[in-house]
Amino acid sequence: MFIEVDKNNFSILDQEYISKNNFFSVENAKKELEINPFGKFLLLIEENKELIGYIYYSDIYDRVEINQIEINFIHRNCGKGSKMLQKLIEIVDKNITLEVKIDNFPAIALYKKFNFVEKAIRKGYYQGIDGILMERKKTL
Repeated sequence: MFIEVDKNNFSILDQEYISKNNFFSVENAKKELEINPFGKFLLLIEENKELIGYIYYSDIYDRVEINQIEINFIHRNCGKGSKMLQKLIEIVDKNITLEVKIDNFPAIALYKKFNFVEKAIRKGYYQGIDGILMERKKTL
C-alpha cells in the first residue's frame, strides 16, 4: 500500500507504521514539510503495517525533484525501490530530477532502468564526493 503525505494530511501517519523501523523519523518528516511548501512523502507500507521505504520529493510546478529515497536495509535488492519509483512516476506525470552520489552504483542503475539520464556532474556535492544530476523526461 502506498500513502502520500504532505503538510495538509500529515496526521494520517499512524505511529504503527513507524514503530517498526529505525530509518524514518516522523518528527524530521514533519519539520521538512513545514519548511518545504512543495514537499511530499510517498511511503510504501506492507500489510503488516511495516514501513518498507519512502521517497521525499518536491512537486515544483512543472517538475518534481526527488530529495531522498530510502528503503529499509532488509528490503533492498528485491524490487521495492523499483516499485516505489514506478508509483511516483505514475502519480506525478512530470519531468523528474535528482542528484545521486557518483559512487552509488545500485541507485544509478535503478534510475537508468527508469530512463533517467545523466545531465551534469556536481563537483564535491556530497561532502567532497561528486554528485550526478539526473533527469527523467515525462513520456507523452
